[in-house]
Amino acid sequence: MAIFGNFAFVLFGFIECNGMAMMQVSQESASSELPLLYKELAAEYDLAETRYTFGGQAFTFLSVLDSYALLDRISPEEFIKDEQMPYWAEIWPSAITLSSFIADELQLEGLRVVEIGAGVGMASTVAARKGAAVLATDYSLEALRFARYNGLKNRVALSCERLDWRLVQCSEQFDLLFAADVLYERVNLLPIVTAIDKLLAPGGVAYIADPRRRMAEQFLELAAENNFSITSFPKKYSGGTVPVSVNIYKMSRR
Repeated sequence: MAIFGNFAFVLFGFIECNGMAMMQVSQESASSELPLLYKELAAEYDLAETRYTFGGQAFTFLSVLDSYALLDRISPEEFIKDEQMPYWAEIWPSAITLSSFIADELQLEGLRVVEIGAGVGMASTVAARKGAAVLATDYSLEALRFARYNGLKNRVALSCERLDWRLVQCSEQFDLLFAADVLYERVNLLPIVTAIDKLLAPGGVAYIADPRRRMAEQFLELAAENNFSITSFPKKYSGGTVPVSVNIYKMSRR
């Protein structure tokens, strides 16, 4: 349990991951928690709430109105330690494109799913609505508060856990892994490949959405060197002022 202000941030589900057992939360408890969590977040952030439709179903997601305003919260000591930027605070075209792909293309009923770099939890929430048992992970505890809120808001059971893909210590493996827009630092490419390998069950598949950065080419080379086969699905996000090309990479072990 993590404490933020007067709010106790309890993690959903019951799974041993990174040495932490998560507690089961009842629907009644979750319903009463939603307004309290919103109040806590509104006291700390300028918020934006946006509606989306995926697979013919309506969703609402809470995010930070201006992620650049969060830069002032990062101390020099914290940046030197992790070089952590508040990328989690925005909903990126890759996350929207991946969520649409999940809703339209995948059958998830009864599958165990993990998302790495989940941010505010969009893809995780859509996967949970599709019937998957979902663990949303991010390195940022701030991000996980938004992911939890968005799960509650969209009436899905969502587990949330902090995960550092540089040192994955999770006892469970998953049928599917999702990630959106995580290939932005060269130093993270091999750790992400290694994390995917550790988290996927035998026969499992990963779907990685990326806005066609050059860094993705290096990632795919590393994945191939580590015995993954890759299939690319080219997509285009047209919901913003400028269309964004997004590739969704399907990774499976050879």
